[in-house]
This record gives sequence, C-alpha cells and structure tokens, in this order.
Amino acid sequence: MIRLLISTAAYLIANAVGLLVAVLLLPGFTIDFLAFVVAVLIFSLVQTIAGPLVTKMSMKHMPQLLGGIALITIFVGLLVTAFIMPSMEIGGISNLLAATLLVWLGSLLASILLPIYVFKQLSERNRDTRAATEEATARANAAAERAERAAQQAGKPPGSGT
Repeated sequence: MIRLLISTAAYLIANAVGLLVAVLLLPGFTIDFLAFVVAVLIFSLVQTIAGPLVTKMSMKHMPQLLGGIALITIFVGLLVTAFIMPSMEIGGISNLLAATLLVWLGSLLASILLPIYVFKQLSERNRDTRAATEEATARANAAAERAERAAQQAGKPPGSGT
C-alpha cells in the first residue's frame, strides 16, 4: 500500500514538474496558480486512462506508435485538460507540440530523479527492513538445520519432538 502511495505521489509530482516546465518556458501556455493542482490531477487522470487505450489501439492497428505512447498520451492529456479547465491556456498548435515535448521531458527527468533524491530515505528504510528480515530468516533456517542434524545424530526421525 505504501509503495502504491509513493508511486502515485511520484507520478503526480513528475506531471506537475512537466506542466511547470511548459508554463515557465512557453509564452502563451498558462495555468492559473490556484487551478494548477486541479490541472495536474486532471492531466494525470487523463494520462492514466489514455495510456492503456492508446497502447491497445497501437498494438492492434499501428505498432509503430508503441515507442511514442508517452508523447501521444501527454498530447491528449494536454488537450483534454485545456478543454475541461478554462484557466489553462495552451496558446496554439505550436505551443501544444512544444508543450508535449517539454512536459514529457520534465516528467521523465522528475520520474528518474525523484526516487533517487526525494524518496531515497524511504527506500533505504525499506532496504534495511528487508535486510533484517532476510537475516532473521537465515538464522531461523540455520537453527532448524542444526536441530535436524542433532536429531539425526541422536537417531530420532527429523521433526519428532521427542
């Protein structure tokens, strides 16, 4: 459950970074400050729904598109989000195309860097817990093997408690 929450948070943050990059670098691409969070949520939801649909259609009709699924879903996500939210202005087709690339690049970099820097402490804690569990399991297995050898040396069948 925690992994799902972390994954969802990273996805939303990556999309927020991508949209922010487009807002900062493209004149005419604007999102109202207060509506930014809603725009990120709508954009992420559209991408989540459109991704599998575009993948399925690509596999069936145009397998050449499989490499560009992320770009297509970002393009569709930007269009749908701008249509739903009047406070988001794309500023023309050239901005839409440039925003698609910038959002893709920004979210790609964020999705690579977030786990390394932001979620590093959580992953280290999980790694420590996993290592402790593996160590305890190894000790329990070693103790069981010693008990089985001792029982065999005493002439008792393994697993008999007496």
